[in-house]
Amino acid sequence: MSTVLLVEDNPHILRINGEMLSMRGYEVLKATTAAQCLEVLQWNPVDLIVLDVMLPDANGLELCRKLKEHYHIPILFLTALGDNEDIIEGLRAGGDDYLVKPYDLEVLAARIEARLRSSAESRRYVCYGCLKLDTLSLCGYVYGKDMRLTQKEYSVLLLLMQNAGKAVSSAEITREIWGADTESNNRALWTMISRLRKKLESDCTRLEISAQRGGGYILEQI
Repeated sequence: MSTVLLVEDNPHILRINGEMLSMRGYEVLKATTAAQCLEVLQWNPVDLIVLDVMLPDANGLELCRKLKEHYHIPILFLTALGDNEDIIEGLRAGGDDYLVKPYDLEVLAARIEARLRSSAESRRYVCYGCLKLDTLSLCGYVYGKDMRLTQKEYSVLLLLMQNAGKAVSSAEITREIWGADTESNNRALWTMISRLRKKLESDCTRLEISAQRGGGYILEQI
């Protein structure tokens, strides 16, 4: 069940939107001010925020910018400000969608569903260049072609991708994958890195796993 936070100071709109989303199976949280919004987020996981621009204690655009600095949550602006300049400003402030009042409840529901699908899809995949890992199926793809990774190869590659462009020590990798940093695990890691290099080189990915002085590896584009 997804959780939606409604940030709206109009009690009628807040009630109607809340009832509509509850009927569709969402958990609904509510805030009437920017301060309440921040407080709710401090104590509750939220999947999407429906945000008004004109709040009694803050500008919704500024609040959106602040939220995007700290949270990876899609934000749908719901506001009476409907000029093209307003819409552009809202999207540039970090909004993921923009709906103008008055609005159709079914349209609002459809927009929320679409944003949640998009957000779930983006969390499923980890991408770097032409390389894509599916965190659900635990498969890796290069240009859409299955790399046929073993479970440990997948785990090593995921760790390197999550730190792409930065060195990851051999000790950190072996502890993450095998639970201990031992000589035998270091040899196994070296063998695994060699296999991963061959898989990347065979498909002309322009990606390289480089060994670092002092022990460690870095995934980077070349």
